[in-house]
Amino acid sequence: MHKLKNSNNMGLFIFFGFILFLISNRVDELRVYQGASIAVFVIAIASIILLTGYSGQVSLGHGALMAIGAYSATLARNELHLPIVLSFFIAVLAAAIGGALLGAAAARLSGPYLAGTTLALAVGLPSLANQFSILGGEQGLTFDVGFPPMSLGESFTQYKWYFWISGLAALISMWLLSNILRSRYGRNWRAGRSNEVAAQLSGIHTGRSKILAFTISAGIAGLAGALLSMTIGTVSPSAFPLALSFSLLTGAVLSGVTTLSGVMIGAVTLVAIPEIADVVTNHIGSSENITTNLPGFMVSTLLIIAVLFVPNGPVEAHRVRSMKKLAKKKVNALTKPSMEGNT
Repeated sequence: MHKLKNSNNMGLFIFFGFILFLISNRVDELRVYQGASIAVFVIAIASIILLTGYSGQVSLGHGALMAIGAYSATLARNELHLPIVLSFFIAVLAAAIGGALLGAAAARLSGPYLAGTTLALAVGLPSLANQFSILGGEQGLTFDVGFPPMSLGESFTQYKWYFWISGLAALISMWLLSNILRSRYGRNWRAGRSNEVAAQLSGIHTGRSKILAFTISAGIAGLAGALLSMTIGTVSPSAFPLALSFSLLTGAVLSGVTTLSGVMIGAVTLVAIPEIADVVTNHIGSSENITTNLPGFMVSTLLIIAVLFVPNGPVEAHRVRSMKKLAKKKVNALTKPSMEGNT
């Protein structure tokens, strides 16, 4: 049965990949670039859902983990001249190591103490690039993945190349994550999140489980950081501000922190917010200060609304409503014959 589910999921992801391929050939360059950005946010939000929704650890510093992956991939590409696939692998490995070190400390922390630790990481780590010349300082480094293969044709643009790379990475990451979360590791994380004492009594080493969750989540975030740097063509401290970590957390809440099914909702929202803010400011003729701060205000507002009305995300809310309706129908179906018999 488990193998059958895996094969079905693989077929589903292949189908989504085919749909993405068709879409990329029928939209303009702006939409293709936005599609690449959505794929990046899908990976980043999924990493937070794994960490927070399944293992119960709160992270406000995923922007810093993305920065580790971005700088690692850029240095591997520029200094070691590695192929782009190996550069992304280096990004995952470097961020995973950083996540393991952070997870070792996080295993002894919880609640606001853990959130404060990861917040300090998000504030301090990106600014370290200013202290080392090899990291390019405030100006950053150029990250060039190269031109698309000539075999794809002359009409195959650079943005479409970004979209294909990001989309493929997102599909592979989501497939791997969905399988990991259905494995015994996912069950251990959920058990530790629900009741840590009961999980320990059942033989689960919760400390190691938390470190593993942080390691995998950080590695996925590092891949997202490398892909983000690819789409913007550079890596610098300004590309990974504290606001990025808060935006990812908002995207995870909008998606539903307890399920991967709604991750696309959060990713599309984060990409659409700057566009909506730009349309609003152009329509009302606002100042530059409002134009700069409006996207952050919209993200904060969405976070508050989501926490108040759909704390587990719209997908989970829809699933709960469907289950309640189904249960009500079953109850009605069972009680109806007995009522007829009494009459």
